[in-house]
Amino acid sequence: MSGATMQLAPDVWLHPGRTVRVRVPASTANLGPGFDTMGLGLGLRDEYAVTLTAEPGLQLELHGEGAAELARDESHLVARALRQALEISGVGWLDDLARRGLGLHLRCANVIPMSAGLGSSAAAVVGGLGLGFALLAREGLSTATLRLVNTHAGVWEGHPDNSSASAYGGLTVSWMPTAQVVRTVHLSVRQDIEPVVLVPRGDRLATSTARAVLPTHVLRQDAVHQAGRSALLVHALTTDPSVLWDATCDWLHQEQRRPAYPGSMAAVDTLRALGHAAVVSGAGPSVLALVRTDLADLVQAEARGWGRDWQVLRPGIAHHGLLVHPTEEP
Repeated sequence: MSGATMQLAPDVWLHPGRTVRVRVPASTANLGPGFDTMGLGLGLRDEYAVTLTAEPGLQLELHGEGAAELARDESHLVARALRQALEISGVGWLDDLARRGLGLHLRCANVIPMSAGLGSSAAAVVGGLGLGFALLAREGLSTATLRLVNTHAGVWEGHPDNSSASAYGGLTVSWMPTAQVVRTVHLSVRQDIEPVVLVPRGDRLATSTARAVLPTHVLRQDAVHQAGRSALLVHALTTDPSVLWDATCDWLHQEQRRPAYPGSMAAVDTLRALGHAAVVSGAGPSVLALVRTDLADLVQAEARGWGRDWQVLRPGIAHHGLLVHPTEEP
């Protein structure tokens, strides 16, 4: 499904007081060799809610991560994604709603660390799209509409690794057969694998900055190594965690980004030297260790021994992605 258009019956549902709420998981992408294609949903969730009001315009209420810095107008990322969903659905945006005597109240409660390699922007896009489509549905989101969310979010981001993990949860492998189409397979991760996330305190890195340092060409042997380890990683996460260390080796992006986050790469080096499958989470600077559950305490103790510069998170895996809560009526 390209997701170019979507027609619902909005007049039935558009009235003051109608509210929908979504919860969207964080994500970690790449997982070492799965560059721009593999993602894993994490059990940290941002929560967004939109209410139709009788007052035209947009009211934006922010809480949690980034509340003091983020835009409080329609340029906010969740609002922009909400606008896209409403325009795709044929409802239009603020001027069109105003002609119906309606406005929007958008509430965002963020817990996902921003610019940390944990998919905060992808979650915002998935959440905003989900809000818009759910606002016009009788209940929840159909499988087809969730595919629509996945497609538009992946196209928006330019690479569907984080957004697909936020849309579906669990382990996702995604590809784009064309610039406007996203395809995703959703896989279950073994119950005895736990992600441990290490977030450097104070350090943040824009994805665009991290991507700018990557070379435009790679060696053939590096591409061969990467392809083999990506395939092995799917096997490791779904079937045999004993090969996780080998499965998380990378040749395409981590070493090339070392100057951008030397502290993160030093942490990866240290954990891998101890036998843990550690990688940079997405574009960084957070570090991800994928370990058997019985070893997670060791990774946590090691990181805490580095001092107060690192925050250790054990969020678990979000086995379900975008969650739409029941609508509230006046």
